[in-house]
Amino acid sequence: MSDLRIRCAALSDIDTVLRFWRDAAEGTSISDDHDGVTRLITRDPEALLLAECDGLLTGTVIAGFDGWRCSAYRLAVHPDHRRQGIATALLEAAEQRFTALGGRRVDAMVLEANEQAHRTWAAGGYHREDHWRRWVKPL
Repeated sequence: MSDLRIRCAALSDIDTVLRFWRDAAEGTSISDDHDGVTRLITRDPEALLLAECDGLLTGTVIAGFDGWRCSAYRLAVHPDHRRQGIATALLEAAEQRFTALGGRRVDAMVLEANEQAHRTWAAGGYHREDHWRRWVKPL
């Protein structure tokens, strides 16, 4: 995909990203709002990666690193642009970021019921670890 551009999100992208996630992402997060994405971009301006094709947002991934763990969230590609290498390009960009920061392993949050996502992550070399479970508590 020669006209694909991957860049870091800016505060001016927030509304576009939130609309995009409603159309392209599976499920919702408690932080899927203007305040949540603002905090993400303000705290780590390079974490939210956007894929654009001809200026149109076609994909996202959050590549967060806390100094200990590399975490990937919100890998999403617009349904009209899937199977064109966008998810692969986003994952490569995230992994390059993690490597540059000294990361050693990526943990990806993937919905259990999203079979299409399982295939995407597996194609990228990721595997499921069944001995871990996510425990959460809303604040």
